[in-house]
Amino acid sequence: GFLSFIIATVTQGRPGCDDFVGPGRVVDKCGVCGGDNTACRLVSGLFQHSLTRVGYHKILEIPQGATKINVTEMVKSKNYLALRNRAGRSIINGNWAIDRPGRYEGGGTMFTYRRPNEITSTAGESFLADGPTNQILDVFMIYQQPNPGVHYEYILPSESPANPTHPDHSPDGNTVNGQGGYNHHGNTHQEGYDPAGGGRPPSSIPDNQVPAVQPPRSQREYNWRQAGTTECSASCGKGYMYAIFHCVHRLNHEEVSDALCDSSTKPSQQEEPCNTQHCPAFWDIGEWSECSKTCGLGMQHRQVLCRQVYANRTLNVHTGRCRHLERPETASTCQLKICSEWQIRTEWTVCSVPCGLGQRSRDVQCVSNIGDLVPDEECNMNLQPSAVENCDMGACAKSWFYTHWGATCSAECGMGVRTRGVLCLTNQISSLPLEGCGHERPADSQVCNNGPCESSIEWFTGPWSQCSAECGVGSQQRAVVCLVRAEEGYAAAPPYECSSLDRPLGQQSCNLGPCGAKWYHTDWSACSKSCEEGFRLREVRCLADSMQPSDGCQEQDRPPEREPCNPEPCTPDIDEKCRDKYFNCNVVVQARLCVYDYYRTTCCASCTRVAHRHSAPRGHS
Repeated sequence: GFLSFIIATVTQGRPGCDDFVGPGRVVDKCGVCGGDNTACRLVSGLFQHSLTRVGYHKILEIPQGATKINVTEMVKSKNYLALRNRAGRSIINGNWAIDRPGRYEGGGTMFTYRRPNEITSTAGESFLADGPTNQILDVFMIYQQPNPGVHYEYILPSESPANPTHPDHSPDGNTVNGQGGYNHHGNTHQEGYDPAGGGRPPSSIPDNQVPAVQPPRSQREYNWRQAGTTECSASCGKGYMYAIFHCVHRLNHEEVSDALCDSSTKPSQQEEPCNTQHCPAFWDIGEWSECSKTCGLGMQHRQVLCRQVYANRTLNVHTGRCRHLERPETASTCQLKICSEWQIRTEWTVCSVPCGLGQRSRDVQCVSNIGDLVPDEECNMNLQPSAVENCDMGACAKSWFYTHWGATCSAECGMGVRTRGVLCLTNQISSLPLEGCGHERPADSQVCNNGPCESSIEWFTGPWSQCSAECGVGSQQRAVVCLVRAEEGYAAAPPYECSSLDRPLGQQSCNLGPCGAKWYHTDWSACSKSCEEGFRLREVRCLADSMQPSDGCQEQDRPPEREPCNPEPCTPDIDEKCRDKYFNCNVVVQARLCVYDYYRTTCCASCTRVAHRHSAPRGHS
């Protein structure tokens, strides 16, 4: 009977944690074989302290020897949990780089890092680890929005201190980047372990109690036979495979239903390693952190680790193993939005002048995201729209400019020609705009006479044509004729009549060189007043050979730019239809533009009033 008991125990039972066959002892929640959950205590609590500054805040210490660690955000948020050891080495989410969810080794155990989008509940991030830890670990919160509360729990041996320590998050405490003291504000914790939520678990079975077993079964005609192995659990980095057993007939080995075999005699699955070659290393890229600035140009970071899979675990390895791959960037600029935005609040105004170059403006303000006007410095000055710009209303007027007549006549005696320079240029007198050049070009040549000539036969030459080059070496031509010069004039003669004389050249080279600067002036403008001593203007310019403004003219040769006109007394003549056509005719009066017919017509009433004031006995023009 005792032997049958032993056989039944071997075939039916499983070895316990004490290595005895049968319903042996099991490991309790404290990891004690056959324990009653009294060798440890559960430490749990809720971190609810309010934080104010963005950054890392230390919220909890996990002591050495802790097991069954669970740190979980109560509600999803934009905050992150981070973990590092006392030596300063980051385990999860360090240096403003957010890691991917996964398994990370640290403190002598393996932590499982979960993110809100991986779980169906409303809870936020979490760290889970079986432990035990072999050193003190610090838990941080990367604060970005109000703390929704972080629940934590872990198990400690009963002889270890069970009170968790928390940093001081009072207004006087300095907790940025994990610095500061400790207190228990806003946190609750409890000790002891109650796996059922009620009283303590039942005590272990007394040593003198023998468990009941089934008597041994008779010989069967079916048994278990290996029929191959499973596929390897990993393609590289060490996986595992297991033997596959089928129920077969003892005699013909035909496969039958597994129900015909004794399930208690089915061999247990044994792991066999396979595909133990190393997997290639790869860059594990974490998610980008939040932008360091809520508006404007900031920075964001991510963690880039060289990792390698081995035995279904992803381990951090030296970066040299990833040298065959291009390393991803770990930092990048970011800009969520412009802190305040430029707003164009009005359309462009009309140009400040009716002609020529003027300016126009518009109202540009720096506006916050709620519509308030704020100082310009709060907006990106590089993106500021222009509030003032130039506007070109076209040339006000053009005038003919010309030099003095040349002093040299083209003929030594008798009738000749002298010349002057003539140009049409834009007038720049803003107070008295002149009319355009039009088609009446002033003459650039006139007749001259150096006195009567004696009767003789001579070669006569016409004036040299213009040099073919404006400056430098060119050529020019002239007409050469034989003339009989007498008192009554000239008569043409055949060329042979002048054969005894040296014939002048009809063509020659020319080199103008620098012509030098000369004074140019326009026609006189209209008189500023039609009566009682007005004045008129013209513009005078010194132009170089290139027709560019020059300082090379002699000041004593400068033509006058102003002279009096219309000295006769005025006769009032009031027109019934005289009225202002512009709303800003006062500006025309102030600018003294009433001297022009155009402005006297468009601003008739205003110009007439000012003319009457000036004509009063006590006034002066």
